[in-house]
Amino acid sequence: MQIELWSGEQARAALANPDLDRLAGAAHGVAAVVVDLGDDPGTEIASRLSELPVVAIGCGTGPDARWDVATENPDAVVDGIRAAPHAAVVTAQTLRLTSERSLADGLAIESLAYATLQSGPEFADWLTARGRRVRKDDSPRVTVEEIDGAVVVTLDRPKLRNLLDARMRDELVEVLRALSIADSGPIRLRGAGSAFCAGGDPAEFGTVTDPATAHLIRSSANVAPWLASLADRVTASVHGPCVGAGVELAAFCHRVKASPDARFRLPETRMGLMPGAGGTVSIPARIGRQRTLEWLLSDVEIDADTAHAWGLVDEVG
Repeated sequence: MQIELWSGEQARAALANPDLDRLAGAAHGVAAVVVDLGDDPGTEIASRLSELPVVAIGCGTGPDARWDVATENPDAVVDGIRAAPHAAVVTAQTLRLTSERSLADGLAIESLAYATLQSGPEFADWLTARGRRVRKDDSPRVTVEEIDGAVVVTLDRPKLRNLLDARMRDELVEVLRALSIADSGPIRLRGAGSAFCAGGDPAEFGTVTDPATAHLIRSSANVAPWLASLADRVTASVHGPCVGAGVELAAFCHRVKASPDARFRLPETRMGLMPGAGGTVSIPARIGRQRTLEWLLSDVEIDADTAHAWGLVDEVG
C-alpha cells in the first residue's frame, strides 16, 4: 500500500483532476496522502481529501482542523499506516464521523467499523501470530464499596492487570445501571493491583467469529453509554498501565486523576483494529480528533505528565 507525498502545489493540481478518487484511495493502493504545507492551513485540500478513503496528513506549522493528522513530522504516523493500512484508513474515517454525531450514533458507527476490521486480513494476521489463548476464571471482576462518602468501583482482576473481558464488561454494566438508579453521589473508578486496566483481554479476541453478531453484542452490552450517563459523578483514578479499553473508559469520566507511574497506550491499529469500547468518542472529546489518530497510528506510550499536558487526564499526583 502506497503513501503519496505531495507538495501544496501538487495537492492543488490533484484537486483539479476529476479522477482524484482514483489517485488517492485505499482501494487503489494509496492508503495516505502526506502534504507538505509549510504555514498554509490547506483547508480546501483537507476538505477534499477527507471525502476519500485515505488518511489525510497535513505537515506544517498550522494545518486546518479538517486534516486527519496535523504534524510537523509524519514519520511515526506513516510507519503505523504501513503496518496496518486498512485499520488506519477505517479509523480515520470513523473519527471524522464520530466527532460530528451524538453519543449513541458515535458508538454505533464505531461498533460497525470495528466489526468491519474484525473480519479483515490485518486482524486475522495478528490473531495467527498471537496464537490461541484460553483462560478459565469464574471469579468476580468488579467490587463495589463505600469509602468516605463515595462509591468506589474497583476493576478486580489484578493478576491479569485488570484486562477487560466479557464478564468484567457485563458486571460493570450492571453496577453502573444500579448506580444510575440509586443517585448515590460521587463515584470513583479504580483498578486493583499494579494497573488500572491493561486493555481488552487477548484471550477473547476473535472468539466471536461472526462480526455482525459481535456488533450486536457490543450494541446491547456496552459500558460506554452507562459510564457517559454518570460521567459528571465519576472520577477515574488511574495508575500503572492504562491501555486500550482502559484509556477509552477513563476518558468518559468527568475527572481523571493519574498517579505519577501511570502509562497510557493505544495499540489497536497495530492489531488490525481500532478502539471498540467507545474510544473514538471519548478520547477525541478530551484531546481532539487529530491527536487521537496520530497517537493511535504512532503506537507510543505516554507518561502521566504528557497525558496531563494533552488533556487526557486532569490531575497528576
